Amino acid sequence: MIILITGASHTGKTNLAQKLLHKKQFPYLSIDHLKMGLIRSGQTTLSPCDEDDKLTQYLWPIVREIIKTAIENKQNLIIEGCYIPFDWKKDFCKRYLNEIRYICLILSQNYINTNFDNIKNFANIIENRIASDCTKEMLLKDNYYYLDNCIKNKCNYYLIENNYNSQINHILRSII
Repeated sequence: MIILITGASHTGKTNLAQKLLHKKQFPYLSIDHLKMGLIRSGQTTLSPCDEDDKLTQYLWPIVREIIKTAIENKQNLIIEGCYIPFDWKKDFCKRYLNEIRYICLILSQNYINTNFDNIKNFANIIENRIASDCTKEMLLKDNYYYLDNCIKNKCNYYLIENNYNSQINHILRSII
């Protein structure tokens, strides 16, 4: 099984991937790590500051082929990051799609407005972010973008509206 975890920045993608790693013992790949490895090694002229669309166009073909290889080898894998296009299904035939579970984490407007300080405080719970330009306006805009595109593309998403840990545990139970 391949588990794709995506969503806007600060939604807890890495946190969920870590919890799944511990529960399922599946290896996981951070697309951010792949991105930085390719950038730092000079394999691309893109930078971490480039727009997500450009990074997605560059990274997705690589990630897509990693997914196919893992399925063909009957290996489980968790892949997390924001560089998964909403139309990702078009790149896979039914054989592959049957082995992929897509999860998009979205914070509701109410959750962001009520818990903004906690969101910022937990930004480094799993990884040590070098810089965080997180603002309430950015979170609202980015999460609305993900919600709108998930609806348009019929992607599976989880809208986090109240108790974050309770909802993440519910997601974990639905996967396991």
